[in-house]
Amino acid sequence: ILAVSLSSSIRSKRWSPYDIIMISLSLSRIFFQAWTMLDMFLLIFYDHSCYKENVFVVLKTGYMFLNYSTLWSGAWLSVFYCVKVASFTQSLFIWLKKRIASLVPWMLITSSLYSFANALPFAWVVYGKHNNFTTPLTMTNSSETGVTGKDSLTLLIFLCNAALVLPLILSILSNILLIQSLWVHTRQMQSNATGFRDPSLEAHMSAIKSVCSFLFIYIIYFICFLLLLCDIFADFSIEKHMCIVVMAACPVGHSMVLIWSNPKFRELPARILHHANCHIR
Repeated sequence: ILAVSLSSSIRSKRWSPYDIIMISLSLSRIFFQAWTMLDMFLLIFYDHSCYKENVFVVLKTGYMFLNYSTLWSGAWLSVFYCVKVASFTQSLFIWLKKRIASLVPWMLITSSLYSFANALPFAWVVYGKHNNFTTPLTMTNSSETGVTGKDSLTLLIFLCNAALVLPLILSILSNILLIQSLWVHTRQMQSNATGFRDPSLEAHMSAIKSVCSFLFIYIIYFICFLLLLCDIFADFSIEKHMCIVVMAACPVGHSMVLIWSNPKFRELPARILHHANCHIR
């Protein structure tokens, strides 16, 4: 996705809003996956180094920032699809349709600042919990520390939920509106269709399937994240590992749906496979 979007922008010598969103989404997911792998690598092989020189705080804060950025990029992609494809006559929708190209860069910048602002308090909470974990407690301040730790955990859950609710609402509403518009348009095309296969009708049905897949993946990711955030599963339990695996698979599944639903993205893997087969022969 990143290679196709960059090459398309370079060839056309202009940055379309769709390519900007796809580049932002691809970069955020690449960095997020790399950051997650780095975090797991240090945790497994260099466990003690995570507790030195605030590395632990940087790792967890960077993880949350990239996580928020990925979710926001996916939400803006849903909003962009809805504004460009759906056909509504409301004045606000018409205003957005005319100005979405100029709004996309500001939308991405604002969401990045929002993600950073929500990741910073996470650093303070993690730093406080880390100090409480690594510093020996005395009998006199253990009760006070326990109350403070509980308040910090409550604040952490609230901040994470607040940071996730807005992109979730944007994504769900955009996908629902887009599905409604495509479904109404598809029903109209079916009523006027002849006995022959209509390419436009098939394209609309394929778009509905893709948007439904986006909506399903986003909701599953949010549910798993909330389950891990609320810490209802025991450490090293099967349920907790399943949530982690599903969360890691959701961005990959979303990217696969994007590639499958866009002929421009399908073309590059097909060319790579073709050249690979030619070299093998």
